Amino acid sequence: MRTDSSPGTLPAREHLPAGNAGTPVLDVVIPVYNEEKDLQPCVLRLHEHLARTFPYAFRITIADNASTDSTPLVAARLEAEIPEVANFRLEQKGRGRALRTVWSASDAPILAYMDVDLSTDLNALLPLVAPLISGHSDLAIGSRLARSSRVVRGPKREFISRAYNMILRGSLQARFSDAQCGFKAIRRDVAQVLLPLVEDTGWFFDTEMLVLAERAGLRIHEVPVDWVDDPDSTVHIVKTATDDLKGVWRIGKALATGSLPLDRLTRPFGDDPRDREIQDVPKGLARQLVGFCVVGGLSTLFYLVLYSVFRQFSGSQIANALALLVSAIANTAANRRLTFGVRGRGGAVRHQAQGLVVFGIGLALTSGSLAALNAATGDPAHSTELAVLIAANLAATVLRFLLFRAWVFPDREESGRESTVVATHHPSSPTYSTTAPYAPLPQRPVPYQQPYQTTQVRAGEAADGSWRDATMRLQPVRPHDTDPGDPR
Repeated sequence: MRTDSSPGTLPAREHLPAGNAGTPVLDVVIPVYNEEKDLQPCVLRLHEHLARTFPYAFRITIADNASTDSTPLVAARLEAEIPEVANFRLEQKGRGRALRTVWSASDAPILAYMDVDLSTDLNALLPLVAPLISGHSDLAIGSRLARSSRVVRGPKREFISRAYNMILRGSLQARFSDAQCGFKAIRRDVAQVLLPLVEDTGWFFDTEMLVLAERAGLRIHEVPVDWVDDPDSTVHIVKTATDDLKGVWRIGKALATGSLPLDRLTRPFGDDPRDREIQDVPKGLARQLVGFCVVGGLSTLFYLVLYSVFRQFSGSQIANALALLVSAIANTAANRRLTFGVRGRGGAVRHQAQGLVVFGIGLALTSGSLAALNAATGDPAHSTELAVLIAANLAATVLRFLLFRAWVFPDREESGRESTVVATHHPSSPTYSTTAPYAPLPQRPVPYQQPYQTTQVRAGEAADGSWRDATMRLQPVRPHDTDPGDPR
């Protein structure tokens, strides 16, 4: 997926190198809001499972979403008693806000989260993160809708889950099977670039993240899970469903208009050095041919309808010119978006101007064929005119595709990129800051040294195209600390 101004791509996936025991490879986040009863059993059970089965060092981070009960005290006590547990306090609610904040500040290369009720069987945790550690996948999700999953829940939730999945597949062409299962993981290098594009701060956060990742061509691994519904869940189904539908509309509109810079999330073909040495090989030729043929077929039908309409009140040459002009503008716009994957408005006027040159060539071919037909027969039948025009258009189609590919929409991935800010991150020295009083993750010895990873992003750009302060300052916080300048 390309745009005229690509700010950069993600590096090739690599297997995480083996590290020492003191380095957290996995950071499991548990978002909570007023979970004073369930928090401690959840953390103890998760910690026991990871200590017994997970072969890497890990961290469990409690993300407190502005709880008003004794949840902060329970979280603080668990942090003091268990070295692998960290406590993170937020003064605003929202599961998406909690995940984005903690994941953005974490130094672990693999980031995950699960619900506090532990509805998902923990035996699926290692299969969830293994493809991310190996470098095979970018994100991983637990799926309750896979055939081999075993799920215990009521018919109401089953219907809502499957209906929501059908909506995503029908409206956003999503191919993943379960967007709302509270059991997901992501590589940190992907999160650093993907999370700034995700706007939602609530329950739709998961869906938006997965849709954008899938549309950008990232690999999503699905793990069938055993899942038992929590009858005491505090999720408000009606409100959540309404917010999700609003989110589906917003994302669908953004994808349709090409306003999301998804090209910054693209991956190289592979991590074999030989893949990077190959040059001057046409990219995506098969896909472009299919897209061009589909657009061309629809454009031809559109052109023939227009010609038949214009022919009712004008001569054949004028009808042909008008029909070809209108269909050429539509054809250029469709090929720009669907065939060659150009997003955004940048260069649209230039592309249309170049498309009109291609239109002129097509006009010369079709007009010449009509002139030859009129010279030969004098007053040809309408069906004969259509047959000659179809043949002329087929002859011009091949030339049009070659001109589009080589001149109008050439591959500009290696040139013409916007100036970027290069952000360098190192696991042993994370530097994050925010204006909100969030608690820092615990600093532990980091003997493992991962090579510096460089990710090119446009600093401060939000998903809606606006520019905001992209820095966060982490300050120590106690369970009841608040920001004196916060009107809340």
